[in-house]
Amino acid sequence: MSQKKLEINFTKDNIASLPLPETDRVTYHDSHKLASGLQLRIAASGSKTFCVFRRVRGGQPERVTLGRYTDMSIDQARRQAGQINAAIADGKNPAAVKRAHKAEPTFGDLFGEYIRRHAKPNKLTWAEDAQRYEQYLSKPLGNKKLSAIDRNVVASIHSSITLGGHPIVANRVLALVSSVYGWGINVGLCDVNTAKGIKRNRENSRDRFLQGDEFPRFFAALAEETNQTMKDYFLVSLLTGARRANVLSMRWADINFERAEWRIEETKNGTPQTVTLSPEVISILKEREPQQVATFVFPGSGKSGHLMEPKKSWKRILEHAALENLRVHDLRRTLGSWQAKSGASLAIIGKSLNHKNVATTAIYARLDLDPVRLSVNMATSAMMAAGKEKTASSIPNDPTD
Repeated sequence: MSQKKLEINFTKDNIASLPLPETDRVTYHDSHKLASGLQLRIAASGSKTFCVFRRVRGGQPERVTLGRYTDMSIDQARRQAGQINAAIADGKNPAAVKRAHKAEPTFGDLFGEYIRRHAKPNKLTWAEDAQRYEQYLSKPLGNKKLSAIDRNVVASIHSSITLGGHPIVANRVLALVSSVYGWGINVGLCDVNTAKGIKRNRENSRDRFLQGDEFPRFFAALAEETNQTMKDYFLVSLLTGARRANVLSMRWADINFERAEWRIEETKNGTPQTVTLSPEVISILKEREPQQVATFVFPGSGKSGHLMEPKKSWKRILEHAALENLRVHDLRRTLGSWQAKSGASLAIIGKSLNHKNVATTAIYARLDLDPVRLSVNMATSAMMAAGKEKTASSIPNDPTD
């Protein structure tokens, strides 16, 4: 006597209500008319696996395993079942279809290729991409086949990070996913960017920079910092206004002490930049100049060879200085703000910070470094004076004087 076919409409509620078999496994068939042959096999252990069961030419049965529920959603399973049915209808061997499915790359595979072939050769911030992947994407997406990832999956990750209190990070992670898919499409590794169309969180432009009354506390906290490399890194970031990734990967070979210049061959906006170095920065670099040949000004123990994200040191300095809502990138904005206070034009500030602005590109091109150097030096002197003056005034007079 043949066993009765167990057929249900695959929905989350229906699947959740299915009992576990006492032994072996039980198979349920999807009653959805567009998912012919789609099955859900439930084992006594509790595992639930989607597969497609079809008879091909000659009546020979073939089963193609798709993936586990809930790693794969019901809609994704139905779509794959439709694709497999179409392939079989075209006369293709289900075994070959199954091999093709197994050979399909996961998101982790695609990300690995993205890092190796694109990010490392072209992006100064590739290590940040790798860190974001490990922290936010490796677990939910790493082992998923590309065909098993739809916009709902990516939107859920974005929403989860947002609800965790990190809306800006959520946007950056979403942008990373979109970049990975975009690169994958360009090189023929995937066909669809599932991050497209997902609404990003609203971001307000930051206008935070160190104010005059904050400089004494900031410099006092730097003076207390025991890690000289971190202290120098933050000071160079402040006094050059260069982007964080460029300062982190600063090379001795790119520094010209005679001209007091630092040549950056490629910045974030894709253009080179010559950074004028104030006497204060030259002094810091002279103190750091190694006795033996070295590549990076701020060396690190990681794979990159240079200092990476100094979160702990930055947090420590902010706590000592009693400063809130200040990021390392705000040090770059601080230089520009103090240049403006010193009377510098927007063109000179843009040239100093290597801003890419179509409307003023022609003006930047006509500027040489002399007015830029004067502006940077004036702003640097003003900032240093603000710190020294108010720090000194806060120290009580010695009654023995």
